Amino acid sequence: MKKRKVPMRKSVVSGEMKPKKELVRITRSKEGVVSIDPSGKMPGRGAYVALEPKEVQDAWDKHILDRVLETTLTDEFYQELLDYVEHQKARKELFGNG
Repeated sequence: MKKRKVPMRKSVVSGEMKPKKELVRITRSKEGVVSIDPSGKMPGRGAYVALEPKEVQDAWDKHILDRVLETTLTDEFYQELLDYVEHQKARKELFGNG
């Protein structure tokens, strides 16, 4: 059986290349609306962050996503992202790769 290629993406916080499934995509639409993209297929400028709460906290503290997406993000958005990452990490630990 032929081995499938695993899509790799770079985290904007750590700069590490990781499999796409281990990252969460944040998008900025043409209208300037920033949102979490769980499917990874929304249109717009995208940035990837690892599913690690510490990495999201670093992005929040240094406002890395603000610079990468060329916009100003609220603390509420960063909190929502942190909650989402913690939830996804807990799911991954409970259910494995599912």
